[in-house]
Amino acid sequence: MTTLSRRGLLALPLAVAAAATLRAAPARAAADPVYTGRFSSLALGGYDAVAYFREGRPVEGSRDHTVEWNGATWRFASADNRAAFEADPEGFAPQYGGYCAWATAEGYRAPGNPDYWRIVDGKLYVNFDGNVQRTWETDIPGFIARADANWPGILAD
Repeated sequence: MTTLSRRGLLALPLAVAAAATLRAAPARAAADPVYTGRFSSLALGGYDAVAYFREGRPVEGSRDHTVEWNGATWRFASADNRAAFEADPEGFAPQYGGYCAWATAEGYRAPGNPDYWRIVDGKLYVNFDGNVQRTWETDIPGFIARADANWPGILAD
């Protein structure tokens, strides 16, 4: 039989607590609801989500006009755009948290690129790059339907 040293006896409660914490932790962490990149907290790479609807193009947001929403920092080109977003964030935020719409339709997460975007039926969608966007554009309604069905499961992963 092995005997524990005094140091071992003192460390035992910490080891038991650590093991209990590990068992209580979820098996998988949920996906980030908004794509921000690895070393950033900026949604849409700092571009103004409202500008896509109002100006029909990507416009860089400003540090002077920010909102924290859904775990990310959103930047806007003006106080007016910031106020519009605050009044209806889900109406302006890109679908699938700004992850690539085509990848979501295919069942996985990939970064969305704010330069490859499209507004469809009043909703903003972004894609990974031009090649992916061209593929997505071959069947936008079909890809949106598949992405809508896949997103809850992808978000839970």
